[in-house]
Amino acid sequence: MVKLRYSRRLFRRSSSKGSTGSSSSSSSDGDVGARSGGGGGVEIEWEVRPGGMLVQKRDGRGGVEEVITVRVATGFSWHDASIGATCTFGELKVVLSMVTGLEPREQRLLFRGKEREDSDHLHMVGVRDKDKVLLLEDPALKEMKLRAAIAAQPMQSPFQSYIQV
Repeated sequence: MVKLRYSRRLFRRSSSKGSTGSSSSSSSDGDVGARSGGGGGVEIEWEVRPGGMLVQKRDGRGGVEEVITVRVATGFSWHDASIGATCTFGELKVVLSMVTGLEPREQRLLFRGKEREDSDHLHMVGVRDKDKVLLLEDPALKEMKLRAAIAAQPMQSPFQSYIQV
């Protein structure tokens, strides 16, 4: 968060409450008097959004992050995961690793038919509450795990090494 000071001459706020343009600094509301009053500057708080855009911080939310529920399909089963709307797909993979047992590097998440990167933010891609995301196990890692499991088993010959009499 960055705080910048500005003078009244650079940014003017128009009041929609029917004022005639003349402002009085002896107003009963101190905040309005500070905004419309003469020489003093007012601090504006700025924030950097996940896309890299610098915007003025909103006061309406109060810093509360919206929580959404994402429905994740994994083959024949469904999982509902609650996560912040501004989280990334990588963070969603971490939440899903607790539910499914798959490591985050073994997961592939598809939304609207496209595989999403770990750094993509949910709200930037368009994920909303109750949207469906498809979870697939990475086929390359699945094959590597299968080969490792086969290599770990002792090799059994179809022929017997000894003769019974």
